[in-house]
Amino acid sequence: MKAPKTKALNIPQRVLLGPGPSMVPSRVMSAMTAPTIGHLDPVFLPIIADVQDLLRYTFQTKNRLTIPISGTGSAGMEASLCNFIEPGDEVLIGINGYFGERLYEMVKRYGANADRIDRPWGEILPAADFEAALSKKKYKLLAVVHVETSTGVHQPDIASIAEIAHRHGALFVLDTVASLGGVPVKVDEWDLDVVYSGSQKCLSSPPGLAPITIGPRAEKVLEERTTPVANWYLDLKSLLTYWGEPHSYHHTAPVNSIFALREALRVVAEEGLEDRFTRHRDNAELLWAGLGSLGMDLLIPEEFRSPTLTTPLIPDTVEDMDVRRHLLEEHNIEIAGGFGPLGGKVWRIGLMGHSSSEQNVKLLLSALGEVIKI
Repeated sequence: MKAPKTKALNIPQRVLLGPGPSMVPSRVMSAMTAPTIGHLDPVFLPIIADVQDLLRYTFQTKNRLTIPISGTGSAGMEASLCNFIEPGDEVLIGINGYFGERLYEMVKRYGANADRIDRPWGEILPAADFEAALSKKKYKLLAVVHVETSTGVHQPDIASIAEIAHRHGALFVLDTVASLGGVPVKVDEWDLDVVYSGSQKCLSSPPGLAPITIGPRAEKVLEERTTPVANWYLDLKSLLTYWGEPHSYHHTAPVNSIFALREALRVVAEEGLEDRFTRHRDNAELLWAGLGSLGMDLLIPEEFRSPTLTTPLIPDTVEDMDVRRHLLEEHNIEIAGGFGPLGGKVWRIGLMGHSSSEQNVKLLLSALGEVIKI
């Protein structure tokens, strides 16, 4: 068999303003190109300890079990469910977008009895809905998405929903894939049990790692489960034998991706969380005002609009794909379209991590103004 003929990579430097991945700082990419070493090398062990400490800072937690899962944010979602669900468990999922639906589908695959609280895409999930549901039925686990990437909704009342869950004896799981590092996520203050994210959005590291943190209640449930975790690769008790003492082999950790995540988290710590949240908010407000000046309405009311993801309604005078193709081919800017019930109705514009800058907002608004007039 002949080897296929291929060309050397020639990847353009895009302005990534979609729902992820975000742009990666040069120092993070440089860290990723450091020499590959073994994942049990004595030089590497202090590095993974740094990653855990930096993740605790970013999650605002003291949780012992705070690690990056080897896999994308969906692996973090899977780990957050499979470790705490056993066949026949009662689980409740709040669904107001695509990623709530994904939570629900995963829960069913682990043999749980899955119930759902539904709200239309673009609406929030009222805390009162969870109070009503948990007052009628005993659940082991409740899961919600913090920032729904399909709509741009920033779910409020997280601490209140967690309190409702705990008062009724349920664990609370929060998806922060599109929020960690861009808006406040206060794991300890809000008393959250399981929280997961992804490396490629507001943290601005390349895709491939899923930070996760596990609180004391969830650790107790993990210790007391009576059946093996159904997913061998994502079994947190086994993973902790690598991330904690004695650092024994579980799987080959993605060493260079961890180098990059460590550097990205150092960027977060150097900027400081509060300043980082302010930057994301300021740039989002600049974008919102600019879109309004172009005559575009936004799907989500400002009260519940995430600074990390904006969904303007596509004007009737333009065609979705034509505009996005023009932005990419003529201006090197990537934004995303809607999907599901929002397909063809909205664009999804991400201002996440390194991508969230005044310069990028002005560049996009200028390009959109040009394209919409064509």
